Amino acid sequence: MDEKIAPHIEELTMALGNISTEEISKELEKLLKYRVPLEEAKKILKSKYASVSSNSVKVKDLSPGLNGIEITGRIIDILEKTVSIQGEQKSIFSGTLGDGTGICSFTCWDDLSLKSGDTINIKNAYTRLWNNRPELYFGKRSTITYLQAGSLPDIEQMSHCNLKKLCEIVPADVFVSSVVLVVEMYHREILLKGEEITVVEGVIADETAKLPFTSWVPLETLDIGDYVRIEGAAVRMFRGLPSINFNENTSVERLDYGEDFSFTMESVNKASLPIAIEKVLEKEGMFDVTVKGNVISVRPGSGLIERCPVCNRVTQKSSCRSHGEVEHMMDMRIKAILDDGTGAVHLMLNRELSEAIYGKSMYDAEKMSQGSMSNDAVFQDMKKVLTGKYLAARGNSSRNEFGVSLVARSVWVPEDDLGGRIDKLLGNMGEGCDE
Repeated sequence: MDEKIAPHIEELTMALGNISTEEISKELEKLLKYRVPLEEAKKILKSKYASVSSNSVKVKDLSPGLNGIEITGRIIDILEKTVSIQGEQKSIFSGTLGDGTGICSFTCWDDLSLKSGDTINIKNAYTRLWNNRPELYFGKRSTITYLQAGSLPDIEQMSHCNLKKLCEIVPADVFVSSVVLVVEMYHREILLKGEEITVVEGVIADETAKLPFTSWVPLETLDIGDYVRIEGAAVRMFRGLPSINFNENTSVERLDYGEDFSFTMESVNKASLPIAIEKVLEKEGMFDVTVKGNVISVRPGSGLIERCPVCNRVTQKSSCRSHGEVEHMMDMRIKAILDDGTGAVHLMLNRELSEAIYGKSMYDAEKMSQGSMSNDAVFQDMKKVLTGKYLAARGNSSRNEFGVSLVARSVWVPEDDLGGRIDKLLGNMGEGCDE
């Protein structure tokens, strides 16, 4: 590729999104060979592929790595700031944009004279992962068209009146409004910028999902079991899961119990119906999900372990990565692979759940370890007891570089009809043989 036209090919690749660099390079070089001026050749290619590359999306559909997309929305807020790019100071414009399906964050690389309240259509935008969420990017290489103000809800409606069910909250959401039930709530002291403050943490729910929340402002009138309408709550992403944050800009209104709600404390606390593990693997994270399957492996790191008394990290020979030599605490856990035929997850069980499923207490495990002079004896015994065991687990899933893990809050042996499961399995095998 000619180095002189390489930047122009890169520009066209970004503009056309779905068209490969190789095809763009081939077509551009062909036009230049016939002495078409460079800028005219670029216009010809943009016109040729414009309809092919059109990729209109909504805020709720945003994900990292999208190129050449088209999106319509209203600027909620916008702020100019100075950043250092390759050692040079540059002004960029960042803010939030909403379209009725959600509110996302954006960065505009150039001064396009945008202001709060503008309703615009953006062509040739792209997304990247920023702060664990997809962020929208655009600039001079994008095409901005101003639309009539009434084509989308106003800023107030967009920010506070567009209620979402919890299951509808997506990674691109920056702010959200919803009607929920407070399921769990407790206070915690934390150190923030050298000052000790009290935050309120817990779980909120509706008929579609449960999510964790943190309030940085007092919630003196609220209690567990209250129905509340939250408006303008901030959404943070942690391990693929949305977390709802209340701050001074969030409206939290306690609702009258006389109102008609489609969910109750009893209904939201019921264990959700088990879902196929393949559905869990499709998500970056899920809150309060139930799965069932067979233990196909008990992984190293199971059994008796040492923990740092300060940070609770696993230690090796009483040595903590953060606190050096410590007087460790003993603990027990199980790290297993649970498979249901559609997929497999890493299942993590704490001491209490490990004791329940393993059938031996930590005291029993320590006696076994002392008798054999090795902690490995407990691990080997766990493998014998648990491999092949059919379990149901309820907890939160998240994805990391090793795959998807489910940290269980409860685990049990399902009362499924074994004969029925065998019949179903044999039926599936029969269907495969008939093909």
